[in-house]
Amino acid sequence: MKRQSSLVSESVLLEKLIRRDQQAFQWLYDQYSAALYGVVLRIVRDDEQAQDLLQDIFVKIWKNLDAYDATKGRLFTWMLNVSRNTAIDALRARKTQPSGAIRTDEESVHIVDRQHHTEQPNPDHIGVQEVVNRLRPDRKQLIDLVYFGGYTHEEAAEELNLPLGTVKTRIRAALQELKQLFKS
Repeated sequence: MKRQSSLVSESVLLEKLIRRDQQAFQWLYDQYSAALYGVVLRIVRDDEQAQDLLQDIFVKIWKNLDAYDATKGRLFTWMLNVSRNTAIDALRARKTQPSGAIRTDEESVHIVDRQHHTEQPNPDHIGVQEVVNRLRPDRKQLIDLVYFGGYTHEEAAEELNLPLGTVKTRIRAALQELKQLFKS
């Protein structure tokens, strides 16, 4: 399998993975392990544990490929959820946690600071989604994909069949519009 991601379509990759093609799985690991490691590290905040969890995550991905549903999202988004959930489960299993505890609220993860009894606000609770809903439809769609859906600019461009430059321009415009909406 070629190393260049632009030459590998997700459907072809998925077919090979389901057939348990080890070369395809190695390609998947090479392409996504760094991004997934970064997500896990931000949650567990321990390099060694994050490395161990990354191995567990790829074993889960390998064993549970049948659970992936392409109609519900991209393969990377599914792998991201597997990674996030595995990291959260590891934190819960830890008997002594550092300064914070982890709590999940549907799709959001909040770090609760025990000392100050404060938590990071959920964007829905502070009205972010409400303000995003006031954007022009083309801009709202991109903000939803990139900031709430976890897509890269490139993935959003591919998903919407738009040039990358157009996606970047619309996101920049949407962010400027959001800035104005929050001021008013």
